[in-house]
Amino acid sequence: MSALLDQLHGQAEEFIGLRRDIHHHPELAFDEHRTAALVAEKLEAWGYEVERGLGGTGVVGRLVRGSGRRRLGLRADMDALPIDEATGLGYASCNAGVMHACGHDGHTAMLLAAARHLAERGRFSGTLNLIFQPAEEGGGGALRMMEDGLFDKYPCDAIFAMHNMPGIPQGRLVLREGAAMASSDYATVTLTGVGGHGAMPHRAADPVVAAASIVMALQSVVSRNVDPLQMAVITVGALHAGKANNVIPQQATLEISIRALDREVRALLERRVKALIATQAESFGVTARIDWRPGYAVLVNTPEETAFAREVALELVGPDKVTLQGPAVPGSEDFAFMLEKLPGSYLFIGNGDGDSAGACMVHNPGYDFNDDNVAIGSAYWALLAERFLPG
Repeated sequence: MSALLDQLHGQAEEFIGLRRDIHHHPELAFDEHRTAALVAEKLEAWGYEVERGLGGTGVVGRLVRGSGRRRLGLRADMDALPIDEATGLGYASCNAGVMHACGHDGHTAMLLAAARHLAERGRFSGTLNLIFQPAEEGGGGALRMMEDGLFDKYPCDAIFAMHNMPGIPQGRLVLREGAAMASSDYATVTLTGVGGHGAMPHRAADPVVAAASIVMALQSVVSRNVDPLQMAVITVGALHAGKANNVIPQQATLEISIRALDREVRALLERRVKALIATQAESFGVTARIDWRPGYAVLVNTPEETAFAREVALELVGPDKVTLQGPAVPGSEDFAFMLEKLPGSYLFIGNGDGDSAGACMVHNPGYDFNDDNVAIGSAYWALLAERFLPG
């Protein structure tokens, strides 16, 4: 497929410039107004039927060609993160405290580059739905778009998405059938006891001691309740209590994240975490209020669509640059909700490894998307669309 790659390399500079423009003007979840307008204007100029404002700031472009009855969905995310950029790049964020630290600027640019190629040169017959989603970073933008009628208005027979991954050689395509990314749930635990003087603990009910015991006891859930062959993570990321060394506070608060790669394990973790916190608190004479917030679902790639995505990858870049069954990733992704509704697959493209700049991990102030992926990523989407919607 060197001819297709050559064509996409030929237009890459334009879309690298567009990517850097988006990077320079990052926008947080559901505030992607400038980015969404840019996307919509480009799609309209290339002949797509465009809907703006789906799910808040989402954009969908539809292109129908020929008499084919199959319908394909391709999705890219648009939002940035609340991080101060420290790259020192000439196109670094101009919005203080906001940064494209996960590569969504690159994902948007790749899909736009494919969109133009498919509009101008694409050989396909059927319906192409390009979905530019807001608020992937914890905002649940996929759900918002679906609640707003995404797949009622734009039905798809399958849907695909791609994310860059530092630590993997640039341009390498990594696929995985089955559970590929973890669920994410969150809990805020408020422990209320009886405050008092630090010198007279017998006249108080100390929530700090209870909190410390809970932090340690939670580690037993993964080590003693979860099948050792299953993945699970419980992290207490914050513990807040008191301000003085001689005062026993009345309250302590814990912030907890919980992840799993299996739906049944996810349910088990919720049951055990809640039960353990309640009984631990009672044993120390304090009360526990648990605010449990379900996050993203386990992302599960369907077999047939993943096999198809593998074939496209092999055709495009050859077996030396494709991982057919990569490891699962403990991070979370709200594309999981789309895959609960439709068959499809989510793959990774390497951002760079070793000492390269692209190896800096996402969600880091020094991260930047690897521009060399614009041509490969867009060529992959163009080829996948033509193979899924044969002309």
